[in-house]
Amino acid sequence: MRRALSAALLVLACLLVPLGMLSVWAKYEVGDSDRYVATMAPLASEPAVRDAVADAVTNGIMTQLDTGPLQSAVDAFVQDAVESFTGTDAFQNAWNTANRAAHDAVQQAIDDGTEGPVTIDLAPVTGQVKQQLSDNGVSFTDRIPVTHTTIIVLSPRDLDRLRQSLPPLQRAGLWLPFAALASAAAGLALARRPRPALAATALGVALAAAVLLVALSAGRSFTLDNLPSDVDRPAAGAAYDALSSSVRTASWWTAGVALAVAGCAWLWGRLRHRPPPRPAVPPEMRPAPSGVSIPVTPRRTE
Repeated sequence: MRRALSAALLVLACLLVPLGMLSVWAKYEVGDSDRYVATMAPLASEPAVRDAVADAVTNGIMTQLDTGPLQSAVDAFVQDAVESFTGTDAFQNAWNTANRAAHDAVQQAIDDGTEGPVTIDLAPVTGQVKQQLSDNGVSFTDRIPVTHTTIIVLSPRDLDRLRQSLPPLQRAGLWLPFAALASAAAGLALARRPRPALAATALGVALAAAVLLVALSAGRSFTLDNLPSDVDRPAAGAAYDALSSSVRTASWWTAGVALAVAGCAWLWGRLRHRPPPRPAVPPEMRPAPSGVSIPVTPRRTE
């Protein structure tokens, strides 16, 4: 009974490790607006994201702007202007503002069951580009409308899946990692042979972290393969990588530390059961090789 209970607790600890990493990520990164914005902020310098924003803003402007036979030339001019703007600090500020609004929209949609896609509004970027063109003396600037040009962050199907999985993880928070530690401690305390149990548990934790890494990679492929045709896949891939970066890092560290613990436990066992070295035998006390006679000096008697 004791052995079975110990094994069950150790297996439970291994299963709770990846869930604990996901619950901490869901509560303290995805659920926190400031940390979410800080995570997504570096994407403003990603070429794929900047190209996707430039294309969306340019298309939003040109659909509302009719310049007759100069349409293609104006299109290229506006595209260059938007791409130039995406390299400025003003774009970084606008990007952060848009991501904060998108985060709040996602959280609200999860909480109140709102249907439909969640989008990032690029109207602040359009307004900044319009102001930049006006400062450069472009004549048609006053004809550019500042409409709500959007990029889809979550499709309705993805939002529904997120609504089913994210709230339970956010409610769990730090409880799952603490439960994993408590289960591991109790299981090792009940184990009849703590050292082999520790090595096996460490290997199980490393395997669980590896499974989580594989799941993240498979989730990335699944997400990108099921995106609508009008969504930029390189930009979506960059966003997925940025948002899951902390989970991947935690998984690699967990796997590395667990393997190190397993290796130390194995070495400890080997050194502990190693037979003690034999004492050195003086040459005169060593047995002679077979077939070799040793002359015996007769003892002199007085």
